[in-house]
Amino acid sequence: MSQHIAKPRTTAVILAGGTGQRVGLSIPKQLLKIAGKAVIEHTLAIVENAESVDDVIVLMAQGYVPDVERLVAKAGFTKVKKVIEGGSTRNETTERAIAALREGLAVEEDLNVLFHDAVRPLLSQRVIEDCVTALDRYQAVDVAIPSADTIIVTRTHGEDGEFITEIPDRSRLRRGQTPQAFKLSTIRRAYEVAAADPSFQATDDCSVVLKYLPDVPVHVVLGDEYNMKVTQPVDVFIADKLFQLASTAAPDQYGDDTYRDLLTDRTVVVFGGSYGIGKDIAELAGSYGANVYALGRSTTGTHVENPEEVDEALSTAYAETGRIDYVVNTAGVLRIGKLAETDNATIEEALNVNYLAPVQIARSAYKYLAESQGQLLLYTSSSYTRGRAEYSLYSSTKAAMVNLTQALSDEWAADGIRVNCINPERTATPMRTKAFGEEPASTLLSSEAVAGTSLDVLLSELTGHVIDVRQQDPTAGAAEASGFEQALASVLDRQGDL
Repeated sequence: MSQHIAKPRTTAVILAGGTGQRVGLSIPKQLLKIAGKAVIEHTLAIVENAESVDDVIVLMAQGYVPDVERLVAKAGFTKVKKVIEGGSTRNETTERAIAALREGLAVEEDLNVLFHDAVRPLLSQRVIEDCVTALDRYQAVDVAIPSADTIIVTRTHGEDGEFITEIPDRSRLRRGQTPQAFKLSTIRRAYEVAAADPSFQATDDCSVVLKYLPDVPVHVVLGDEYNMKVTQPVDVFIADKLFQLASTAAPDQYGDDTYRDLLTDRTVVVFGGSYGIGKDIAELAGSYGANVYALGRSTTGTHVENPEEVDEALSTAYAETGRIDYVVNTAGVLRIGKLAETDNATIEEALNVNYLAPVQIARSAYKYLAESQGQLLLYTSSSYTRGRAEYSLYSSTKAAMVNLTQALSDEWAADGIRVNCINPERTATPMRTKAFGEEPASTLLSSEAVAGTSLDVLLSELTGHVIDVRQQDPTAGAAEASGFEQALASVLDRQGDL
């Protein structure tokens, strides 16, 4: 009878020993804020959420360990077991990590170890899983992507500068990334052998195995273009923009019993609840036992652009139920036309309904959501990534909803309020029909489908996310697409409006 062999524990080692000199900073670049959070916080959140990672060790730049410890405590990263100082070189930092990993291990016990750069905050869960899976068969694993650029080898000739000496075959060239994954016993042995070499130095760990354990094959896992390294000043801008554009796959759906457990006696206030997506959210939440207030101009006479009416609607819901758990705003107007030919009344309407109203709703809802630890849900359009001719007002105000979501999720995090934004592609709603006329039903999402995803987001722990709702992801299934693919899909020039 064969015995079940338990899989070894997997530890992610976050290498954060670098400084911010090349980015022009006085602090380590891993503490630089991108998309509202320190770079290392984004990275730690990824490994914290990785199912195959059991625990995490951070090797931080000297003098900054307390900063990371405070960040870990505030964010509630339970997998982070140690934050220790890194060395003055990459090699020394890895050696310190190996020593920390060996503490408390039995002689015969082995670990899976993933060494990952703290300044690669856009790592996908797919790459992590592929690395851990590869360690079932291999002792050393690297992550790399094909090189899109031609690589040249040069030699310097005095004051004449550089000259090409070789152009390698690009089809065999790869750009290395992290994680780099190993059996702990393998990387430890490689460093023990390297210690006998007086000229030993390396900038990554796979090269140590390759040079000092030549009999150990280093397997290559396909990386991700999105898994960029924040090294140069331009990288800060690019990473920040990618965080803004990257969308999140919709959370898993629940079963009917779970929906009832989570929604019974909860209060949901829906602005824009007269028709379309808002009406469907209200009906769906109500069917699972929620106290629902569906508010709209044509049904309850509620004008979202009027702050007094918003305040009154929320105070009434709170007075009658004693709580407000979720506030949803699907109200919006879409007027087609060239800006130069648009009258002032139309401009004011677009700004008041599409921008000022969500701002006022957020401000009025704050005290109720802080009390319930609830969520504000807003809506954008795929045109937020690139404004389109003849509906510049709509595109620009929908871009503002993304920025508002990301700003408020950070601003309200300490209060336990979650803020998210739904980005549906072309959806069959009365507003869209009024703007574009009748369209083939097969090309449009149903408002019921968007409402279902909206409810899943409301019941999730997500915050600060733009959640795409699509019929079909142009690059892959929504649940399977990498972060880069999702970002790419969101910037494709599609007409994806509510």
